[in-house]
Amino acid sequence: MPFVMRVRRIDPLQDSRWEEFLRGQAQASLFHTPAWLRALHLTYGYEPVAFTTSASNAPLSNGIVFCKIKSMLTGTRLVSVPFADHCQPLVSSRDELEDLIAGLKQKVRSESCKYFELRCFNFGNVGLEQNTEVVKSASFAYHALDLRPEIDLLFRRFHKSCTQRKIRRAQREKLAYEEGRSDELIRQFYELFVMMRRRHGIPPPPLAWFVNLRDVLGGALKIRVIAKEGQPIASIVTVRHKERLLYKYGGSDARFHSLGAMPLLFWRTVQDAKELGLAELDLGRSDLEDNGLIAFKDHLGASRSILNYYRYPRQSVRRGIVRRTLFAPKLYSHCPTFLLRAVGKFLYRHIG
Repeated sequence: MPFVMRVRRIDPLQDSRWEEFLRGQAQASLFHTPAWLRALHLTYGYEPVAFTTSASNAPLSNGIVFCKIKSMLTGTRLVSVPFADHCQPLVSSRDELEDLIAGLKQKVRSESCKYFELRCFNFGNVGLEQNTEVVKSASFAYHALDLRPEIDLLFRRFHKSCTQRKIRRAQREKLAYEEGRSDELIRQFYELFVMMRRRHGIPPPPLAWFVNLRDVLGGALKIRVIAKEGQPIASIVTVRHKERLLYKYGGSDARFHSLGAMPLLFWRTVQDAKELGLAELDLGRSDLEDNGLIAFKDHLGASRSILNYYRYPRQSVRRGIVRRTLFAPKLYSHCPTFLLRAVGKFLYRHIG
């Protein structure tokens, strides 16, 4: 019988080794950080936890971070990590990953969890699905924009009619641009975000989530807003982490889409990232059925790949009646704002 390393649990919010470990990991992202985990805990009550094969008295050499979600509505599970587009297992070898997964399978059984979920790149490429019984549960389009070329070349790589022309239209309109972290900018962003969510028939996360992100991430988070004659019409949230800038949330007023405010916002974001010397703009995931969003990111000149999520055990992949009911677009597309926000405030605690 092969020797399997012991898997230990640590608290990434309290164990100083976790943050030190992340500093040396090229694949560590915003979603691994204590700041992101702290915002999840403050907003939704999720319990951050990481697993490692490193000894309790030694520096960390590997780890996978999760949040434990406990819900009477949707059950108990380990997710790496909630509301993250991706969260790579931080390992240096296939053996380390196999040992960690073996330990996680035991944790699922011993702690009566429905499943654990990994949101990572390239898991299937190393043949681990067959060996570990971890199975693909969902797939998304993922976009990233390489910022290393000169700024003029980045603009020329934008789609001529769908992006370049709209940016020039927005510049002719003399739209006002503002950025920062103030309560007023958060309010402006959130109103536009709720408008966008209603169009898609999806309840929004609570306003507290964005306030907590702002508070724990500090100056790394920036809210960008474009207004027409004092009326906010488009807004996005970006976060700087290491040499990357991440686009995470956006919202807009559909009545003003023809003005090109959203393409202009991303152009300003690319310009800012270049001035900071950043290497990549992470544009995040898109549902494979969301052809409009995928096309928008394609038109920015971003590279597209497939991002897969994985779960154990296999039977957890099947979606239940509860989840299908919670996300019924026709149910929410005509909700009044106060009701849509109330539904989101209730639901997101259960669906991370």
